[in-house]
Amino acid sequence: MTIVIVSSTQDEASTNIKKGLLSIDEWKENDTFFDHPVYQHASLSNIYLVTINDKTIIHEGLEQELDEQLHLHPSQLIFISRHRSKSGEPTLSTHPIGNYSEAKFGGKTKTLTPAMPRLMTTLLRTMKNKAEEQNLVHEVTYEVTHHGPFLSTPTLFAEVGSTLEEWKKEKPARVVADSLLTVLHDKPYETDYSDEMSVLVGIGGGHYAPRFTTVSFKRNVAFGHMIPSYHIKPGHIDKEMLEKAIQASPNTSGVYLDRKSLNKSVRSEFKKWCDQLGIPVVSSKDFSLLS
Repeated sequence: MTIVIVSSTQDEASTNIKKGLLSIDEWKENDTFFDHPVYQHASLSNIYLVTINDKTIIHEGLEQELDEQLHLHPSQLIFISRHRSKSGEPTLSTHPIGNYSEAKFGGKTKTLTPAMPRLMTTLLRTMKNKAEEQNLVHEVTYEVTHHGPFLSTPTLFAEVGSTLEEWKKEKPARVVADSLLTVLHDKPYETDYSDEMSVLVGIGGGHYAPRFTTVSFKRNVAFGHMIPSYHIKPGHIDKEMLEKAIQASPNTSGVYLDRKSLNKSVRSEFKKWCDQLGIPVVSSKDFSLLS
């Protein structure tokens, strides 16, 4: 099995995270990809770092390019990236990708890429611990599922937000890089994780998924795809879309509703769909506290 980390020259935070990865561990150059060196981790030889020349979210066809140019067939993809927001709040974040409605920012309409819930949640917790160690002011958080590219390989994004000033800083980028390598040294594959960490699909709330983030910091659960209220209110979500989110979140054992963000009729509809799909609606109290 192979893991490919993807950086972009069009992204200041991505470039800084890449520099952090290369400075923390030993890598060796073994090829080129779009005229940039391909780095292979010296001790974890199944991990590669490649660079593309355009924006990560609109770079379609990556799997075919990796096959044709490098004969690589990744079992997991990790994009290192910047995050932009109107608030400009400093953040470190991670999220799955795909589109619940029209594909305005890469990918395909109403199509989700497979997630890595347990690995992604472990990365989230690791970033939080390392950010606190480094006295960063950045909020460490999930983001809900959004944007492209379209991929059939399990994928996550690891990001620094939310302004140019933050993207250019080395310290937050290095925390993301250090966190990634810590996770990959320990349990690099989604399949390495125990079923004791239950996988959930999250429904409701805002873009930064505050409730799902809080639950993941306190309980032994991992969130896969997350559907925010701003896709529920316009009617983008139906039973078929919910089923896609469950199917694209490996080993989902339940659906978690951010009850305070959803009115009674919406909660009832999701519960009805879950009953029809044969998956329980769960509460945080159903899961053990993290030690």
